[in-house]
Amino acid sequence: MKNIRNFCIIAHIDHGKSTLADRLLQSTGTISDRDMMDQVLDDMDLEREKGITIKSHAIQINYKHKNGQEYILNLIDTPGHVDFSYEVSRALAACEGCLLLVDATQGIQAQTISNLYLAIDNDLEIIPIINKIDMDGAMVEEVQDQIIELIGCKKDDILLASARTGLGVPEILEAIVERVPSPSGDQGAPLQALVFDSVFNSFRGIIVYYRILNGLIKKHDQVKFVSTGQVYGADEVGILKLKMTPKDEVKTGDVGYIITGIKNAKEVRVGDTLTIATNPDPQMIKGFVEVKPMVFAGIFPVNTEDFEELRDCMDKLQLNDASLTFELETSQALGFGFRCGFLGMLHMEIIQERLEREFNQTVITTVPNVSFIAYTTKGEKVIVNNPTQMPDPVRIDRIEEPYIKAQIITKPDYIGNIMTLCLGKRGILINQSYLTTTRVELIFEMPLTEIVFDFYDKLKSSTRGYASFDYHPIGYRDSDIVKMDILLNGDKVDALSALIHRSKGHEFGRKLCEKLKELVPRQQFQIAIQAAIGAKVIARETISAMRKDVTAKCYGGDISRKRKLLEKQKEGKKRMRQIGNVEVPQEAFLAVLKLDD
Repeated sequence: MKNIRNFCIIAHIDHGKSTLADRLLQSTGTISDRDMMDQVLDDMDLEREKGITIKSHAIQINYKHKNGQEYILNLIDTPGHVDFSYEVSRALAACEGCLLLVDATQGIQAQTISNLYLAIDNDLEIIPIINKIDMDGAMVEEVQDQIIELIGCKKDDILLASARTGLGVPEILEAIVERVPSPSGDQGAPLQALVFDSVFNSFRGIIVYYRILNGLIKKHDQVKFVSTGQVYGADEVGILKLKMTPKDEVKTGDVGYIITGIKNAKEVRVGDTLTIATNPDPQMIKGFVEVKPMVFAGIFPVNTEDFEELRDCMDKLQLNDASLTFELETSQALGFGFRCGFLGMLHMEIIQERLEREFNQTVITTVPNVSFIAYTTKGEKVIVNNPTQMPDPVRIDRIEEPYIKAQIITKPDYIGNIMTLCLGKRGILINQSYLTTTRVELIFEMPLTEIVFDFYDKLKSSTRGYASFDYHPIGYRDSDIVKMDILLNGDKVDALSALIHRSKGHEFGRKLCEKLKELVPRQQFQIAIQAAIGAKVIARETISAMRKDVTAKCYGGDISRKRKLLEKQKEGKKRMRQIGNVEVPQEAFLAVLKLDD
């Protein structure tokens, strides 16, 4: 066990985690040059296309140290985007040390600090590394000062590297062996392993990834999941190389996988503890955080008969992405579907893409919103996850909305732009401090509703990409939230309803009506699009009817013949409008997300 090291790589987006992981695998010969490619651990097409890591990936490296000893290094590569921070927290729970990567051209950014605090909370050994030192704009000295100020380490502790060229990689491997502590645990004790990930395989059932804290696991053992109490036989156990490598046993301190033929997704929970079935007093491993969804949206199948198939796909996707939560929901306009909780807008976009690519599901996603708490006049507390759950306005005493603490790190030149943006989003400036002469940190308290849609994009564009952003929830506060309905010819379309702050209602309603006017196809009858808060209509647009030229057959002759035909058509249009249904295309539901484009 003293020759095992478990570590992960944490950093802000685009600081070079996946590239460093590639170099570590290449320089230790874990991957042959023939199998080598960029982002080798990112096995999803989406990850390659977007150039981001979405899932944490575990892989075992064999490394021969200069002292002649062989070491086993278990590496977990983690995502950098704030929406996937739950993946990072799970990876940290399975490690004893981490490489904190900082880009020499960018310096310390918001997610660097956020991930660092996660690592400190988990009591990990931190090895700071400055990456991309071969780039033209590298500010090695400045970034070293930033790291020393942040962590309080010595200058000699900071390693310099270039993951692209492989410069400094041998020193990093040595530092992992020398600085990261070996796992502690008792091999003679009953099995205790932390489940930190799982994936569905259509041939073998559910494959569970774990890290063993005590004891060992052998092939054909009977194992038990502590939280569900279910017992299974271990058909295959092994370690994670580039492909899964079967072994007869996996020992204390190792990261491995187990295949037991489980088919039901509900029986495996990330954060659960694995033990031997004969263990009389199984103990749950503490310190695993439950996920807190930030953004809610409805996902509905385009054809209602596909609902059961969509449910299976959601179960399988949840196995692979534990931060996705969902429950059943019905909508008058869209039929049966799911109310899903996501960690952010990027997370929502990725889930939608994965459903379409990996499971061939075509889905409609409703307007995203956050969860509010409504207190009725009788003192009841109602959690409102979507507009249809909102109690009648007459019964509401007050409504509370979730607030977040936003941390923005930027150059001093862009402070004005950020202030304008955040104050326009109902933000309150709490603190402004200079980390260095060229770095300023702004702390705002803001309603979560305001950052759900397009805040991140606007922040990037108003600071030319130089601002980094991170946030965490700080609780609920009283707010003037109203429900805005969209009516088509007097009928409410519940999938387009939104919960919104009263001050933003008129503007939002007007924009949405204008957008729907462009997107809803013209019919034979006139369509009125209205936005209403309660009984008060706050915006209206009208789509004029398509007219058939009924007078085409009347050439020459008396005008009264033409008038008679037009009057007849007018009567018919009136009757049509009373019974005509309006079809709303899928783009209309997505239009709400892109109102400011």
